[in-house]
Amino acid sequence: MIELQRTLIRGSEKIIGHYRYLLATATSERERERFRQRIDEEQLLLDRLRQTDARSRAA
Repeated sequence: MIELQRTLIRGSEKIIGHYRYLLATATSERERERFRQRIDEEQLLLDRLRQTDARSRAA
């Protein structure tokens, strides 16, 4: 289970990186807002995964 969590964390970090690239190259304000929103959503998921990972290590 811990290895799965670490894989999901790495995946979320990669997704955020891709969205940051897309945000930097966006051509309209609408695109930029969409990418900012997706970054925020993915960051929330990443934070939850990290909390779960930290709890698993402590147990």
